Amino acid sequence: MSVLPRHLLPDAAEVGPEGELRIGGLDVRALADEFGTPLFVYDEAQLRARCREAVQAFGDGVAYATKAFLCRAMARLAHEEGMHLDVASGGELTVALAAGVPAERLVLHGNNKSDEELRSARAAGVGRIVVDSFDELHRLESLHAADGIVPRVLLRITPGVEAHTHEFVMTGQDDSKFGFGLKVGDAAAAVDRARASAAVELVGLHAHIGSQVFVAGFFEQAVEALAPFVRECALPELSIGGGIGVAYVEGEEAPSIAEWGAVVRAACEAAGIEARVSAEPGRSIAAAAAITIYRVGTVKEVPGIRTFVACDGGFVDNPRPALYGSGYETFDPARVEADRTEVVRLVGKHCESGDVLVSEAKVPPGLAVGDLIATPVTGAYGRSMGSNYNLLPRPAVVFVRDGRARLVIRRETDEDLLATDVG
Repeated sequence: MSVLPRHLLPDAAEVGPEGELRIGGLDVRALADEFGTPLFVYDEAQLRARCREAVQAFGDGVAYATKAFLCRAMARLAHEEGMHLDVASGGELTVALAAGVPAERLVLHGNNKSDEELRSARAAGVGRIVVDSFDELHRLESLHAADGIVPRVLLRITPGVEAHTHEFVMTGQDDSKFGFGLKVGDAAAAVDRARASAAVELVGLHAHIGSQVFVAGFFEQAVEALAPFVRECALPELSIGGGIGVAYVEGEEAPSIAEWGAVVRAACEAAGIEARVSAEPGRSIAAAAAITIYRVGTVKEVPGIRTFVACDGGFVDNPRPALYGSGYETFDPARVEADRTEVVRLVGKHCESGDVLVSEAKVPPGLAVGDLIATPVTGAYGRSMGSNYNLLPRPAVVFVRDGRARLVIRRETDEDLLATDVG
């Protein structure tokens, strides 16, 4: 038997009387008919529950990492549930402010912030800026000379911890484009410079070891590596960043946000760290709350080799498999508990052989043109990392809850694709 594991579906998922998948009380087949495919369907109650779990685990100051998934509805939701928001660009800052999130609840990140991004964030009054380089300190000093604004800042420290994850999402090792290296002395020099500068108010330190980290113990290692420096600096705040992993495929397990928080708090207490400890969960808030629904357009059997199933999405809605080799499960939302006895290669419609969503996709027998096929755990880094490759419009996003569907991002149109083309 190879039935889709139920824990990979959103919390509000249930099987209807015809064997169909229902989320938030709604038949996903009807959602696909109403809103079209590809379609992201988010369990709004789960998003809210994970936000509340993060606040419970880390307290006030914990920030939703908006790079995982952001729109105005998501920004408002996270704010309503008590989270701050971590924004990593001027665009993310603009969306968060447009959603009505108070600027003091925002944290600006980024390894190469432009003058304009820093100017906008300072003018808005963001609560924290995470400073990533000496060049950024220089930019902040130049801006201060012009307007006198003094933002509160954290310094991003690279602790020299190599988390076991994909090399593209490792960030805490010594050889990293992010932060001030602890071992080479840059971290200490940055603290001295920030303390001596009239352009910033240094309130804390920040560290992030990577993304999709399945072992909470790696965060213990990061705390242990940072602890002497944190104690020496005696600053009031420490952010451990984000990065706790989520289960994407059968057989994977990951700590909950609550378990992650308990490990971090215990490590900080054992290390004698008295600073207020916060974090920046993103994937663990959004990923498992959503599924992506596609429609099958072509089924092509190559005798003796494999069967290709081409859907109406691909790179445009989920580049993670091509970027990181990320794995996903597949299922037929019309018969969610069916035994998936056939193995196919689920591909997109882009002009690339690498446009593969699931290399070895398990599906029930008889999958045909016009059927729906879905991938779970797609709420993070799918829509947000998507593109318009081949000039395909990006998909719509709906939030579902208590029998109601709410369109939060409409599907792009051909007119949208031409909107910035001034030729």
